[in-house]
Amino acid sequence: MIKFGTDGWRAVISDEFTFANVKKVAVAIAHYIHNHKLNSKPIIIGYDARFLADKFAEAIAAVMEAAGIDCFLCQRDTPTPVIAWEVKDLSACGAVVLTASHNPPQYCGIKFIPHYSGPANQEITKEIENNLSLPPIAAGKKGKLERFEPKQRYFKYIEKFFDVESIKKAKLEIVVDPMFGSGRGYLDALLESYGCKIEEIHGVRDVLFGGQNPEPEEATLSELASKVKETKSALGLALDGDADRFGVVDELGKFYSANQMFAILFEYLVAEKGYTGSVVRSVGTTHMIDAIAKLHNIKVKETPVGFKHIADIMMKEDVIIGGEESGGITIKGHIPEKDGLLANVLVVEMLAKRGKPLSRIWEELELKIGKYDCRRNKIKLEENKKSEVLEKLKNNLPKEVCGVKVAEVNTIDGVKIILADGSWFLIRPSGTEPLVRLYIESKDKADIIEKFCYNLIGGT
Repeated sequence: MIKFGTDGWRAVISDEFTFANVKKVAVAIAHYIHNHKLNSKPIIIGYDARFLADKFAEAIAAVMEAAGIDCFLCQRDTPTPVIAWEVKDLSACGAVVLTASHNPPQYCGIKFIPHYSGPANQEITKEIENNLSLPPIAAGKKGKLERFEPKQRYFKYIEKFFDVESIKKAKLEIVVDPMFGSGRGYLDALLESYGCKIEEIHGVRDVLFGGQNPEPEEATLSELASKVKETKSALGLALDGDADRFGVVDELGKFYSANQMFAILFEYLVAEKGYTGSVVRSVGTTHMIDAIAKLHNIKVKETPVGFKHIADIMMKEDVIIGGEESGGITIKGHIPEKDGLLANVLVVEMLAKRGKPLSRIWEELELKIGKYDCRRNKIKLEENKKSEVLEKLKNNLPKEVCGVKVAEVNTIDGVKIILADGSWFLIRPSGTEPLVRLYIESKDKADIIEKFCYNLIGGT
């Protein structure tokens, strides 16, 4: 069954993700474009480095051409945030991206980006799902197809967010790991143009992503950490498969989680760059954001998991930064879509302007807000068992956990239990994979809360 999750439709290649189903989704999107009278504008079609992604993209282009919609098709696999920005740059009606982001190599997916350059909201995806049974559109006049390369236009645009002169003066040595994905030739080239000395690893296309998920987390970035220590570089920077998420390793080879980097960059934008406004985080994201916001009298807004919810607020309100614990952020003035390229260069700018290593910057932040133990685990679970876990918890809400009273229960996405001492945990089913996600944060009780949660889930 074709169903759009938190960020598009994803499925296993040659199982559900077939050319027939891809064309069916393309037809549904074409109907959406015609129904909203957007067919006078072109659509952008992009793809990541996955197996057959380029061929699936060509199949979608054929459907759009037949429907009388002009197409801009990327010449090579391209970062999703670059394609999202090009929607605005080319005044397109939207974009279709063939990507499964950080999911395992056997997956592919379709992400529709509407005219506002951010993730499709629930209303749009529901309409597209309702169009899946409709026949192809046969327009009287066939659309035109043009191949294009957006890299240099994106480079020129993104420069306005950075203090390039400070970066050039710092002459930092950096190791870049695009994880065999679409960020290769982007992050390395961008930083080299800013005067950084770059060594790139995993900078070729590999549809198997070196035998692991193209997700920038500690377990997958051991080679990056080793290379940083070996070369005595200032930083190690990584991107996921389609470059919308980022990962960071400091000068000591220590990995920094997305929660840590979100907090570090939020504090930097406010304290160093003078950004004003509110901050938006998802329900599963660290409360370090709240602690930093309190120091600067900044309002915090919480959303369900899925960047579309963050994007919705950022398009309506004055927001400094919006982000998720899964590794995606965007900032004021940029598109309402997560961008790993932007995030990584911001980290470089921060080191250049502060003249300190990342380890020191983190130590100084902890002195201000305290130490937080943040954990994010995946627990494999059959689809029919995922809902059982949530129902059990909702029907048997604890009054206390680990001897601490429950202060608040949040059910905007899964079940989030907040304890009186500020500790919390969240259990929610994945929208794209057969697993349950477990999020935990505490200053001193993470171990026992984690044990409590595993016992709860295992007992279902």
